[in-house]
Amino acid sequence: MSEVQTTHMPKVSPDLLQQYDIAGPRYTSYPTADRFVEAFTETHYKQALQVREIGRTSLPLSLYVHIPFCESLCFFCACNKIVTKHHERSAVYLQYLSKEMDLHIANLSNRPSVSQLHLGGGSPTFFTDAELVELMSMLRKKFQLSPVGEYSIEIDPRTVDKTRLKNLRALGFNRLSFGVQDFNPEVQKAVHRIQPYEQVAELVKEARRQKFESLNMDLIYGLPKQTADTFSHTLDQVIAIKPDRIALYAYAHLPERFKPQRRIQTEALPTAADKLSMLSSAIAKLIAAGYVYIGMDHFALSEDSLAVAKRQGRLHRNFQGYSTQPDCDLIALGVSSIGRVGATYSQNAKTMEEYCDALDQGRLPIVRGLGLSIDDLIRRSVIMSIMCQGEVQYEAIELAYMIDFKQYFSAELTGLKALNNAGMVTFDQDGLTVTEIGWYFVRAIAMAFDKYLQVDQTRARFSKII
Repeated sequence: MSEVQTTHMPKVSPDLLQQYDIAGPRYTSYPTADRFVEAFTETHYKQALQVREIGRTSLPLSLYVHIPFCESLCFFCACNKIVTKHHERSAVYLQYLSKEMDLHIANLSNRPSVSQLHLGGGSPTFFTDAELVELMSMLRKKFQLSPVGEYSIEIDPRTVDKTRLKNLRALGFNRLSFGVQDFNPEVQKAVHRIQPYEQVAELVKEARRQKFESLNMDLIYGLPKQTADTFSHTLDQVIAIKPDRIALYAYAHLPERFKPQRRIQTEALPTAADKLSMLSSAIAKLIAAGYVYIGMDHFALSEDSLAVAKRQGRLHRNFQGYSTQPDCDLIALGVSSIGRVGATYSQNAKTMEEYCDALDQGRLPIVRGLGLSIDDLIRRSVIMSIMCQGEVQYEAIELAYMIDFKQYFSAELTGLKALNNAGMVTFDQDGLTVTEIGWYFVRAIAMAFDKYLQVDQTRARFSKII
């Protein structure tokens, strides 16, 4: 699909908005993490690691390290985190990360190659500079980090200064992700995250001086106290800073699942129509400012590697969002982290106690996961093609899996007629394509191919697609 470059996005009718004001997966994986089962154990995960070693040792790995600690609570947060001011806990956590790495290496070749590393959380910058030095030293000792790899870290602007940015660059990080969400003071107060625009702008300037290759900024629309006007002003401020990438997420208000969100007053949240207005305005503003609409929730400047991957059809979607590295096995380290190895997904223990207990017993802390069936793999290819390229070429799926696409997905293609009539997707003899208006509802298009949702229509566990 060609990149959406128009600065005038099509209007969405209120009836269409109401009809598709539904919950659905974000498809950072398929099947989605809610389908993982406890029957998938450490034994299954070890088997996946060992299978990887058979004739595949030259393929690089991606690493994700989850650092769960935060000094203060953000009310919107849905991440697995530990809110504490006791920094001594991070030193103990480092010891357990080392144990987990050792158990992986025991099932992999000596110092496997790594082309991508991401530190997420929580707040990775909860670690002191010395602790980050220790972590990177451990990773380099146990893995072979490529000199041309992508090494990123999420930073809380409230926990870094110019000196820390310089130290991060010296450690080998070449990509930063700034957690911003919104610059409006009233919105920041409502979500308990105060960080002035001027502070973030200065940090971005310093990051550019330190020659970080790519700077990302996370924004959220749909937060309490937000309006179309206030969020438009935040976008203007972001555009003035001009990060290389922007992740624009819709706030998912699920207080029954995430306790911190119970502190947010429902009546202070913008309506679905207001959220759509924010999204529409954001897309138009960002494209006019020179950003490529990567899809769903990501934007990038045209020269950024994410935009290049989009043009070349190399986008992938993993548990951190859009990625430039398709089909790359992901080793996940730390509490609650989710990995992908071959045709399996796995997740670590969600509590520190359970995580540490497993490692103390010499076991990898896997508590659930999934081995994918052939049908899962076929549907994953289709859904990821929709989410990443905005199109599905039938022949590509047919050749990869030896199926007749129209016959295999006859029910799904029939079900998509309603979305076709709504102007969200078009068909021809060779495939299907997401339209400009369809990008608003791309999750709904992908959902048509989700076999698990066809069986279970209970979607309360997911966020709204708008």
